[in-house]
Amino acid sequence: MIKADRVVTSTCPYCGVGCNLQLHVKDDYIFKVTSPFDSPVNHGNLCVKGRFGYDYVYHPRRVTTPLVRRYLLEGKPKPEGREQVFAVSTDGKPISNSLISNLWDWLETDWNTALNIVADNLIRIYKRDGSDAMAAYACAKATNEDNYLLQKMYRAIFRTNNVDHCTRLCHAGSVVALQQATGSSAMSNTASQVIQNDVFIVTGSNTGENHPIIALQMKDAVRQYGAKMIVIDPRRIDLVDFAEMWLPLKPGTNVSVFSAMAHVIVKEGLVNHDFIEKRTEGFNDFIESLDKFTPEYAEEISGVPAEDIRKAARMYANAKKAAIYWGMGISQLSHGTASALALINLAFLTGHIGREGTGLNPLRGQNNVQGASDMGCMPFHYPGYMRVDNDDNAAKWEKTWNIEPGGLSRKLGLTTTEILSHAREGGIRALYIMGENPMMSEPNLNETRKHMQQLEFLVAQDIFMNESGAFADVFLPATPFAEKDGTFSNTDRRVQRVRAAHAPRGQSRVDWQIICDLALRLESKLGADSAKWDYSNPEEILREMGNVNSDYAGITYDRIDKVGLIYPVPDMTHPGTPTLFKESFPRGRGKFHALDYVPVMEEPSDEYPFILTTGRVLEHWHGGTMTRNSALNEAYPEARVEMHPADAEIHGIRNGDPVKVQSRRGEVILRVTVTEKTSVGVVFIPFHFAEAAANLLTNDALDPQAKIPEFKACAVQVFPAREDELLNPDAVLNRGRY
Repeated sequence: MIKADRVVTSTCPYCGVGCNLQLHVKDDYIFKVTSPFDSPVNHGNLCVKGRFGYDYVYHPRRVTTPLVRRYLLEGKPKPEGREQVFAVSTDGKPISNSLISNLWDWLETDWNTALNIVADNLIRIYKRDGSDAMAAYACAKATNEDNYLLQKMYRAIFRTNNVDHCTRLCHAGSVVALQQATGSSAMSNTASQVIQNDVFIVTGSNTGENHPIIALQMKDAVRQYGAKMIVIDPRRIDLVDFAEMWLPLKPGTNVSVFSAMAHVIVKEGLVNHDFIEKRTEGFNDFIESLDKFTPEYAEEISGVPAEDIRKAARMYANAKKAAIYWGMGISQLSHGTASALALINLAFLTGHIGREGTGLNPLRGQNNVQGASDMGCMPFHYPGYMRVDNDDNAAKWEKTWNIEPGGLSRKLGLTTTEILSHAREGGIRALYIMGENPMMSEPNLNETRKHMQQLEFLVAQDIFMNESGAFADVFLPATPFAEKDGTFSNTDRRVQRVRAAHAPRGQSRVDWQIICDLALRLESKLGADSAKWDYSNPEEILREMGNVNSDYAGITYDRIDKVGLIYPVPDMTHPGTPTLFKESFPRGRGKFHALDYVPVMEEPSDEYPFILTTGRVLEHWHGGTMTRNSALNEAYPEARVEMHPADAEIHGIRNGDPVKVQSRRGEVILRVTVTEKTSVGVVFIPFHFAEAAANLLTNDALDPQAKIPEFKACAVQVFPAREDELLNPDAVLNRGRY
């Protein structure tokens, strides 16, 4: 048995649950991961990713030396076009439709050279084209401290609010809806409070695979505490086996079902009039909007039987304590904001909010997507969700960052999806990507490729060369969670410590240190000397942010050393706030919103008879940069499309056959899994696999309010394919060679 040199306590780098980890280290190598049983988050439980998915830290494909394109180091003109090799086969031949110049070759260099090249090119473009030409993608996998500094650098030095991150691609609809209705954008309660529920709704969330530890708590709530669960989802997810009811609605018909439930609650006199009168507004207008949303109307649209809608509405309304938990099946739609508002209306109608065991709980996808949002990595908000177009808010950050009054931009920035669509002459010219992979996560990837090619200068700061890094001019090697200190904020709003298990591999550096080094060079070359960049440790960074953002004002590393604190934590003696809205909402009164049903942008047709929905699987995570460079890839090594047996029989398709899935935007070839997990007329593809990227198919239609794409519903056709048409996954995994 191996005996550890040390055991380091940290926080899981995967989903938003934020499980506590114990990293067992021998000779600067993590050989085992366990979890403390006294953890208030996961009670010693870990999913397969948390327990085994750490080995990517040591993968030979990891980049640990700064890389610069040959033409930059040799001082030659930049080659025309940006059609670059992003995948290399096992025999070294490029998987590409065009040849590329050797000028695009990567060359290793030192940090001083790489950062000076980055600084010189960013300044060149900034001086020529101004603030509107600059943009940055922050990272929901990086720490709070990393993210705070990236948005600070772009706002304080380049005076732009063109900063966003993956929340735009996951829960932007939820964030906007909650801000409109309550004035806050986070979960109102904690996931562990599910055991206090009498009834709870799980909708648009494959919780068992996306948030496995929360799913365990949901199952315990049913088995041990007698709660009744209602699952509202197009797929027969594993929680259905524990549910009192399953409402298998068609993708994108959420508003009709939730509004029909509200219709039933009102018609049958199940509303909480006391709560509505004391704590809400807009009720009368909302009531008028419900007239057409009969259960029969919703059945016609969604396919859910009217009587099941009535039964679910009664169960939720009559409960003493009920809660709603939702995922991206709600938000990733062209009407994602309306879908979330429909859920909020249900909570306001019944008063199931503002108490323990109730609430509105969007389950956040990435480990620190909540924290990156809190840190101001959004185009409309400074840290603490302070609007950038408000003079008082801007003045606070100008003072903190030692910027002249009026110096910060009051102009709303571009969102993630808008940043790339504005990549052109007269638009975005320089993009800084920290730890994200838009060439896997954006919709309609053929269009994304064109936008990436239009960028004049691209910096990738990451741990692996991925599909997006292949378009970069400079690659800056950063560190994974196991080689850095800082904090993550989980889906419960719990701020927890991240601790380095050992020193960074090779020449890789911690994200916040890279940013500070670059920022000092930028200010020196610009002749500026304003904001602080000489931090001695990440806690200094968090404290700077907390001095202005009152939610974090009482959070110190000492106070969160063991179990973290759930913000708001307004002062140094405050114990944290697990349950929000006990007395009031941040906006004063909660606001009802009258809604209408709007179909998805692409409904099935004779040419494209199926609806495609996308998501994750248990063994993988997002664009695959981490898990596909892990032994986890052996557990789920290839892309699969799920199809209902009835559909497979009609099309002459058998389980395991190769098929071509085609939309109006692109096509992929992958194997089929014939399963009743999906519904008739609905196919499902996970979006982790570059060799069959689901987002080549998805629709880039946007929610007009949240600017989130419609990942969860687009029209496709499925054809039989040949074995030799399948792209070898092993070839694509060698995409990082240079």
